[in-house]
Amino acid sequence: MALLRAGRPGRSRRADEELLTRLYDEHAPALLAYATRLTAGDRQRAEDVVQETLLRAWRHPEALTGERGSPGAWLRTVARNVAFDEYRARRARPREVPGDLAQSVATGDDEIDRALEAWVIGEALDALTPAHREVLVETFYRGRSVAETSAALGVPPGTVKSRTFYALRALRGALVERGVIS
Repeated sequence: MALLRAGRPGRSRRADEELLTRLYDEHAPALLAYATRLTAGDRQRAEDVVQETLLRAWRHPEALTGERGSPGAWLRTVARNVAFDEYRARRARPREVPGDLAQSVATGDDEIDRALEAWVIGEALDALTPAHREVLVETFYRGRSVAETSAALGVPPGTVKSRTFYALRALRGALVERGVIS
């Protein structure tokens, strides 16, 4: 409703309300059925697709004129594009796990294993030279880029890259020596 209050330039609030009401009344049921098929039966996602489609129609009322063909066809095209964009966006990020499932998976044994792994990795890091250890701390633990690490350590970027390579190789050797990896 905030969009209705804001209005569109050159249009009255009443005209906006009438447009949205007409669009919803005429096209929402068919769009919802179409979007439900596009979202493999997920009603909530289908409703989101319909809402975004009608919002785009509100933003571009010129597309709903008969000059461009049937408004229903344009709306279905927009709905398809919205559904595919949403699908691609979900695939681009890691899969979400429901909160109750994630909490039920976490057990005390996992915490003990993580603590032991952290301890062994800490020992392996202590076996490295100070220069190798500090470049790994800056790049991996602090998440700094090569340029940021270079500035933090006061060494050229090429040195950061070569130290990182040799530090990882030495860390791997220390972990093999401790039986963590083979």
